Amino acid sequence: MDGLNRRGALKAGGILGAAGALTLVAPTVRAQPWTWSPQGSVAGSGSGVDPMTVWDPEADQLVAGLIDRGDVPRVNELLRTWTTNGQALPAGLPSDLRDFMEYARRLPQWADQAALTTAIEFNKKRGLYLGVLYGFASGMMSTVIPREARSVYYSKGGHDLKDRISKTAKLGYDIGSNNAYAADGEMVVTCVKTRLVHAAVRHLLPQSPHWVQSADESIPISQNDIMVTWHSLPTTVMKHLTNWKVPIPHHESEAFLHSWQVAAHLLGVRDEYIPKSWPDANSQSAQVLDPILAATPEGAKLADRLLGLGANIDFAILSKPVLGAFTRFLLGDKIADGLAIPREPVWDPLLQVAWGPFIAVREGLLSAVPPMSDPYWLLDEFLRKAALTYLAELRLPISIELPTMNRDMSQPPR
Repeated sequence: MDGLNRRGALKAGGILGAAGALTLVAPTVRAQPWTWSPQGSVAGSGSGVDPMTVWDPEADQLVAGLIDRGDVPRVNELLRTWTTNGQALPAGLPSDLRDFMEYARRLPQWADQAALTTAIEFNKKRGLYLGVLYGFASGMMSTVIPREARSVYYSKGGHDLKDRISKTAKLGYDIGSNNAYAADGEMVVTCVKTRLVHAAVRHLLPQSPHWVQSADESIPISQNDIMVTWHSLPTTVMKHLTNWKVPIPHHESEAFLHSWQVAAHLLGVRDEYIPKSWPDANSQSAQVLDPILAATPEGAKLADRLLGLGANIDFAILSKPVLGAFTRFLLGDKIADGLAIPREPVWDPLLQVAWGPFIAVREGLLSAVPPMSDPYWLLDEFLRKAALTYLAELRLPISIELPTMNRDMSQPPR
């Protein structure tokens, strides 16, 4: 882990996150009809139904009932004690919830334990890069996924962004831990609880007049929406690692993908929508993610708050302008301009010119540092400290809990 505690680096991971309000409201519907073939999925076949029209009926009906019956506070209290994958569900849960969770916690039949073990080795070796990419590629990308940005902004999580970040960061930490899917790990628990939270948001957000006014859908978080977010994580991360020419053995790359395939299944995604290979993942991402990236007023505000979190840590190198420059470097000028991120006269060209040689030196692909010793040091310090930026936001223990209300828009966010 290059001298950085892996736990700290991965705590930056999986941040679905959260600049200046914009007047632009971007179209968010897919640019073309659903054409991705289920033959490219882990199931190898399927109905081919557009995932924009599919949600999670089992979980949705169940959780709507819990909310309407007033059971959620008691359920949250009980589920705080359920923390590891192999642990028995707490006594006292409503029977319908217990039955669903016992079913939902099972790994898919196609889960490959050898591949999941190899994924652990990949995460150990690449944890530093993963922490930064989960945070600044995936996390900032979430603010320009219009439907996701609106769902976050108007749901309860949009009120306390630090709390939201810490809970979402848990996904990135858990999937990278040594025991992610083992009995003493927490990834299964995190996925099942997140699946229940998604169902709660689907029930609650249509009751928010603010969300209804801004949304282009009647029900949030479709199977398509989940896979869009999924591609902002492993698919986007692997694209950057490949572009940076980070050497990754084929079996480790496949294992990393497999760990995220299992996660998608546990989040309630139908197997017919989960890509079976990187080429299939890239082709699906090109259809569902790439064309819809655009700034919205909600996403811009969330991005501004996310970039400002570096000020909470006494690292001058993590100033808002530097984090903005790295966002521009990772996601491009169009997205950065849409989020009103200013151009930086020093850091923008430095990243463009020096990042490639910097990675090559770190990976042993160049035997000597090019004549840029000071920039090299700056980039190395940035990489290490950026991976720790959100360490303070991951407050343990973290309890992922079902909401019972939407964001109160009359109250200022925290």
